[in-house]
Amino acid sequence: MAFDPSMAFMILVFAAVFTAGQGVFGLATVATQKRLVNRRLAVADRVGGGLSKLVVELRKQRGLTAAGERRGWAWLTDLIVRSGLPFEARRWTMTVAASALGCAVAGALIARSIPAAAIGAAIGAFVVPIVFLKVCAGRRDKALGMQLPQALDIVVRSLEAGHPVPVSVALVGKEMADPIGSEFGMTADEIAYGATLSQAVERMADRCRHADIDLFSATVRLQERAGGNLTGLLKLNAHTVRERHKMRMKIKAASSEGRASALILTAAPFVVAIGLQATSPHFYGDVIHERFVQIGLVILGTWMFLGNLVMRRMIDMRI
Repeated sequence: MAFDPSMAFMILVFAAVFTAGQGVFGLATVATQKRLVNRRLAVADRVGGGLSKLVVELRKQRGLTAAGERRGWAWLTDLIVRSGLPFEARRWTMTVAASALGCAVAGALIARSIPAAAIGAAIGAFVVPIVFLKVCAGRRDKALGMQLPQALDIVVRSLEAGHPVPVSVALVGKEMADPIGSEFGMTADEIAYGATLSQAVERMADRCRHADIDLFSATVRLQERAGGNLTGLLKLNAHTVRERHKMRMKIKAASSEGRASALILTAAPFVVAIGLQATSPHFYGDVIHERFVQIGLVILGTWMFLGNLVMRRMIDMRI
């Protein structure tokens, strides 16, 4: 077989481009991790004025009051706190308004009617922000579960080296990325601000609303009241969290086919309806005013909703 110089040149070019892409991706990943690790330190540098102002500012950024209490509607505040997004009232108001305007314009263009624009505005103002917060909260919960065993290992090694518990908790806040770094960092700040260890970890569990964080909080509070070897308890805690994570992954793998089927069956009617409305508006427009068609659509929508509930119960396995 004859040697082809052009083919060898193309292979070398591909290898060079691939290597350059990997290098850029690595630099971007390292920069992102550094920014995440230093986020709380950046807040401290920006705020200044001592620990009290730092604690108050961190609480406000999580959507809490200066005293660490929830404000407004409890379920909405829980979503905001669990999402971990910096709470800025003006910026969030502008974002919601833009979402409502965009959905209203989309509804008006698709359905070519004012009621559709009003429905789109309501969806953009209420449904889209809540769904976005739920997605962010779910991602953050997953990240907390992944990072917690490593955080517990850091605490255990620090305790074995002779450090007190508050110093070990503060070490996690300095060494680990968000979200676990910020949570442990806020816990360390609250301890330094005057709260007891039990109160600080209980507030962390209340902010996260995560089963594994609740287990860690209960372990620390139980040891503080009843005594015992905290190092051994945290080692067992880390092992338990890892095993629970493995079980979650096995359940996710076992239910992947059902989740994919549920997603396809749910999305297909809406995708077809939107496509038909965009390409042929008269397909439904000529008969939508008929009573029989309206009743049929309501029945089909109700049946689809019940089917989704059944499929969710089939694939929603919790431990």
